[in-house]
Amino acid sequence: QPFFKFMERKAALMGKDKLAWYDVDAPVSVGDFKARTFTYDEAVDFINDNFAKFGPKLASFSQDIIEKGWVEAEDRTGKRPGGYCTSLPESKESRIFMTFTGSASDMSTLAHEIGHAFHSYTMWDLPRMNTRYAMNVAETASTFAETLVASATVEAANSNEEKISLLNTKLENATAMFMNIHARFLFEQSFYSERQKGLVTADRLSELMVTAQKEAFNDNLSEYHPHFWASKLHFFIDGISFYNFPYTFGFLFSLSIFAEYKKNPDGFEDKYIALLRDTAVMSTEDLVQKHLGKDITVESFWEQGIAIMAEDANAFLELTEAYL
Repeated sequence: QPFFKFMERKAALMGKDKLAWYDVDAPVSVGDFKARTFTYDEAVDFINDNFAKFGPKLASFSQDIIEKGWVEAEDRTGKRPGGYCTSLPESKESRIFMTFTGSASDMSTLAHEIGHAFHSYTMWDLPRMNTRYAMNVAETASTFAETLVASATVEAANSNEEKISLLNTKLENATAMFMNIHARFLFEQSFYSERQKGLVTADRLSELMVTAQKEAFNDNLSEYHPHFWASKLHFFIDGISFYNFPYTFGFLFSLSIFAEYKKNPDGFEDKYIALLRDTAVMSTEDLVQKHLGKDITVESFWEQGIAIMAEDANAFLELTEAYL
């Protein structure tokens, strides 16, 4: 399994037998590597250049919202990290809030949020009820845009050391989607089952959390996070159960769409936009059948997306061999 092999290799590079929970998202630095930083303008240019390779409409939209000042990305004291996008349907605009610190990861985050804004943009002329898409497709455009840029940063790396660091960042996202979020799903399953019988104590919640983490990570960590249930906001959003599951679905869904794009890039942007416009009016099965002619009920559709990340894991293993 390439993702567990990636984690084992990362542990070896850190001088450990196994990663602990808090090591999973640690950066990897080998040789004389120093992380490359970008100015905001450099990041915008890189994003737009690579969006343009995909299609002119995405690139034009991205440039337009930057020039209009719809992105608030200043890095200032007291401002939270991360990124968020909200749409304003009455004015047919979007706003992006993020903290840009100059890292390649922040550049991917900016691309991710622009993807969200682009999804809204493709639907602005539709009736309001036809724009309220479900959570399972809410991360489609964002993850697709992020993949375009993250893949380009790896290709543009100036050395093997830089490529290793960037691959690690991409693969951290994969392990989060395939393992961390799976652990959250397993935890919620067990919690709801026990809650039907009565109150669940804090100690029991911690036990359920560790059990879920061990199963999701195939017991490949040296330490776990028993109080993760208390630290993750999503568990306390009582209006939606299994809040995190759509992230994994959306991640896999967008990767598989990306794989379809790589196979037939010519004219794909128009198919992609048509797909986004229909995300609120049909099932995911019908959506992909209509716009891509593919059946998502067969494993091969999803396997092609997983294969993209598996290639990254294998590249990481190959490149890091010299640093053991």
